[in-house]
Amino acid sequence: MNLESPKVTVEKSAEYLFTQLSDVKNFEKLMPENIAKFEVLGDDIFNFGLKGMPEIKLRLKEGVPFSKVNLAAASDKLPFTLVASIDAISENSSEVKLDFEGDFNPMMAMMIKGPISKFIETLAENMHKL
Repeated sequence: MNLESPKVTVEKSAEYLFTQLSDVKNFEKLMPENIAKFEVLGDDIFNFGLKGMPEIKLRLKEGVPFSKVNLAAASDKLPFTLVASIDAISENSSEVKLDFEGDFNPMMAMMIKGPISKFIETLAENMHKL
């Protein structure tokens, strides 16, 4: 299952956004209002829960300086990745797009497609909060 957020333009440099997204504590600023839990578990891992959804642990996997930040589920129960792609437009402006890729059975994919689409859309829309 592949989902992507709309591209959003953020009045920040690509370097700044990369640095902010590489620090897992900053993801709390991007979370939707219906967040039930957010907890930093280490330098590269955090746990979050949205109302009505199971808690998810995300681990910072790798990044390509100033253009990509890769996160992956820390559990094999729901295997997926979340990639933030950053494109510099100018010195102080960038475009960000989130790509979600998961390997789910068809029943699970059908159930989570809507909530996950809305979730990554919200993360992208909140990029300006970094």
